[in-house]
Amino acid sequence: MAVATTTPTENKPRRLLLVSVPRTASNLLVKVLNIQRQPNALSNGKGGYFFHHAFMVATREALFKKPIEEWSDREKTEIRDAYQLCLDQLEERCAQAQRDNKIMFTKEHGFWFINPATMYSQRLGPERLEPVKVEGDLAEFFRLRLPDAVGPERTYSADNWTLFPDEYLRMWRLTFIIRHPALAWPSLYRALLKVAKLGAVDDDGLKGASAANMTLTWTRKLYDWSMTQQPDTPPLIIDANDVIHNPDSVLRFCEAAGLDKNFVQFEWGGENDKNPTDGWDNPGMPIDRQVAEIMLSTLEASKGLVKDKAPTKVDIKVEAEKWKDEFGDDVAGVIEKAVWDAMPDYEYLWARRVQT
Repeated sequence: MAVATTTPTENKPRRLLLVSVPRTASNLLVKVLNIQRQPNALSNGKGGYFFHHAFMVATREALFKKPIEEWSDREKTEIRDAYQLCLDQLEERCAQAQRDNKIMFTKEHGFWFINPATMYSQRLGPERLEPVKVEGDLAEFFRLRLPDAVGPERTYSADNWTLFPDEYLRMWRLTFIIRHPALAWPSLYRALLKVAKLGAVDDDGLKGASAANMTLTWTRKLYDWSMTQQPDTPPLIIDANDVIHNPDSVLRFCEAAGLDKNFVQFEWGGENDKNPTDGWDNPGMPIDRQVAEIMLSTLEASKGLVKDKAPTKVDIKVEAEKWKDEFGDDVAGVIEKAVWDAMPDYEYLWARRVQT
């Protein structure tokens, strides 16, 4: 199923949000789109991430280990304040984009801005149940101060599980990148094992972070929300395989998102080219740079698209045998279950991706 990729110009938001999941080649897409050199776009030095800080606070406090009902008041307040700081920094950048008459570009992993009352109430691990949207006082605690431009109304429709009301989300054009779970999930686990060696997470935190990430639930929820709430600016989806093997899909995605296709690049590495980790130095949290170096290592070492990272055909059962050799039976079983659980959402989203 191909989706419409043209919308009335006057209705296009001047804010572009790329929703991703770790290891879906989202940083590669940002590199290919050449966001930093797009003449009509503004972002930041972290590949568009603004809510990474809140995620790292949750990681540092080991909050993945326990349900939110067991959090202390201090922990809940610290997380809420971290989210507020991220939003304030994002809105400062949005204001700059508006002054410069540019599109504001940001890229976030979907679960980073799910309301913590919902995100951290889920049962983690292989026995995880279907997620349930949490409402009431706990969800209300994490509501953030929003810019005046949002207006006084605050609506949270059924498919909106995020920190933000519908009125704020509608200020953004939503776009998505997906990747076959049998490629993304084991890649994520490899990366998290390296992060664990830095001391950023222990075994329980590794399991919690894996469970939080190895799902397309949040992506599907946001996509369905956008289809209902933004009929004049339908969401765009691109698959990682198309980013690598189908340049015409990238060009179409670029144009539909309001970016300049003349700046798209499929090779890089010139003397003026910045490393993807250049913007990740954080004196207050030096581990940020170390984690970024792990997550961006393949991209940073590349001079262009690496096609052997994206096989055109994937056999889950064959891949599962490889995971047993690499990770052991227990972890391989967890990954395989997460892959099969994610496949209905992946196939649903894949059928709606931008195609040529």
